[in-house]
Amino acid sequence: MSQFLSLDYGIKRVGVAYCEAPLNIAYALTTVNTKDLFNFLETYIKKNKVSKIIVGNPKSLRGEPTHSTEFTHTFFNKISMMYKEIDFEFYDERFTSKIAKQTVLSSGVKKMKRRNKKNIDKISAVIILQDYLQSVKFYKSSKT
Repeated sequence: MSQFLSLDYGIKRVGVAYCEAPLNIAYALTTVNTKDLFNFLETYIKKNKVSKIIVGNPKSLRGEPTHSTEFTHTFFNKISMMYKEIDFEFYDERFTSKIAKQTVLSSGVKKMKRRNKKNIDKISAVIILQDYLQSVKFYKSSKT
């Protein structure tokens, strides 16, 4: 089955989520240290049929670049050149960290686990992917 990945790229960590066609429901996969991301992706892509990678595009509330935008765009350009057989897209990631924090808070997770930023990154990747999937579905249904 074909998979989509989503990456919540950060300077220290990257949250990773995936979905498989035809269900298209986003699931948390892992959080990877940024320095280990290329090794992780190479191994994962060899074992799984990845057809698209969605990368969260950091923007301010006004839609302007943030301090992370340059790092993310540099990563995006590099990774899309490495894997030309995979489609890559940016997707607006505004509010995903806040939504992820609220999700963890409201889920009843104990305080120590709520402090684990790896969980927030992973959930943010899920939110990016699920939101992307919903927008594509909406776009397709509005064209018919």
